[in-house]
Amino acid sequence: MDKKLAIQNQHTVSSRHVHLIGICGTAMASLAGMLQRRGHRVTGSDAAAYPPMSNFLEQLGIKVLQPFSEQNLDSRPALVVVGNAISRGNPELEYCLDRRIPFTSMAELLHQEFLRDREVLCVAGTHGKTTTTSMLSWIFEVAGKRPSFLIGGIAENFGSSFAVHDESRHFVIEGDEYDTAFFDKGPKFLHYFPDAVILTSVEFDHADIYRDLDAVKTAFRRLVNLVPRRGRIVAYDGNQNVDDCVSRALCPVERYGFSERAQWRIDYVEYQPQRTRWRVRRGGQPWGEFEFALAGEFNVLNATAAAALASGFGIDAPTIARALAGFKSVKRRLEVKAEVAGVTIIDDFAHHPTAIAETLKALRTRYPGRRLWAVCEPRSNTLRRAVFQHELARSLATADEVLLAAIFKPEAIPDHDRLDTAAVVKKIQSLGRPAAVLADADAIVANLAPRTRPGDVVTILSNGGFGGIYDKLPKRIAELHAQHSKVTV
Repeated sequence: MDKKLAIQNQHTVSSRHVHLIGICGTAMASLAGMLQRRGHRVTGSDAAAYPPMSNFLEQLGIKVLQPFSEQNLDSRPALVVVGNAISRGNPELEYCLDRRIPFTSMAELLHQEFLRDREVLCVAGTHGKTTTTSMLSWIFEVAGKRPSFLIGGIAENFGSSFAVHDESRHFVIEGDEYDTAFFDKGPKFLHYFPDAVILTSVEFDHADIYRDLDAVKTAFRRLVNLVPRRGRIVAYDGNQNVDDCVSRALCPVERYGFSERAQWRIDYVEYQPQRTRWRVRRGGQPWGEFEFALAGEFNVLNATAAAALASGFGIDAPTIARALAGFKSVKRRLEVKAEVAGVTIIDDFAHHPTAIAETLKALRTRYPGRRLWAVCEPRSNTLRRAVFQHELARSLATADEVLLAAIFKPEAIPDHDRLDTAAVVKKIQSLGRPAAVLADADAIVANLAPRTRPGDVVTILSNGGFGGIYDKLPKRIAELHAQHSKVTV
């Protein structure tokens, strides 16, 4: 059968009611939208909803039922998708098990409904995969290939985290190494069966599900082992762990980075206040000159990886350059949330000390000479643990001053494994930076807002809602500025 025809005819199941438990996860919310786009009736539930995914679901017209309850399943859905954050004891999951309502995982349903018979381009790695997936999708879009895609964030160029185009054979997907569901503890990306892979980085992460670095590397080796011989891997050349993971690939492997050995070599980068420019050599020969509005060396690497893979699909350097020049970013990745009274407030999805360090380094290049605050909530399953305690302190010390929130839900982490926030602050102070631990978002706002001054850059580092600090801090700074203006007048 012709591949395009196969794609158009692969969905033979009539419209059905699908309910998603844990719908506010980025991938789950995206899947909800994709299923709705296919004509299914979609409902979903979660413990709490917060932007950007709560706004995204509202725009789709999908109501989030809160809290979890058996009543949310009274309409008896034909299929339930169980999010990977859902465990036994959840009332909706128990209801499904007791009444034998069919259920599946996000990754498996995604494969069955959307990825079969497609050419799957998977972006994987400990860091950078959301932004790189967004860049790759945008390059394909500008090249006129109209890709389907699934991204772990809202890509600002599209205003969405997903697209479904049945006429397109390309599906660009972010490959998550986190586990799949309570009944399937393997990584999500092993369900995607990719034809091509970008591997940005490999580090120890997700300390709640991976025992050590070797376990993480095993997961990525298994992803590499899924790529067919006719496929292709584009891998970062500056990390020994990446070297180890691609060493037994049976398909061609192309390396990108700054070293002499890289087939796609970055040999010049210029950081400007509003733009970043760089050049790439391919096989030692000049290949392309690029620029975009993003900051930081890590984003240059991400863009070069996307450019390298896109080139293998027939997209030329000028088209890639045009796409990157117009690339905006992803929500919650160095996103400017507010500029008030001369203070710039930035949101970044922080989950790992390396990512925090790269974020703060990028802000140093974008805002040279300005006082940089780091406001961090240890919320991810890795940051809440002591495994990276010293690394977290060193990363945060890149800022001029640090405010650390109390650990999110500390009772979920055993005492002997839990991050010692007092020790982190003490280490930061020993590195010559002022630092303090404060109880929550309200305490941080009360402490920080009066001490800001025009020109300050405040970076909020969390992978969650952080007590509404993104709205509370600029509001309080504006109030104090207004009060001061009245006094001076």
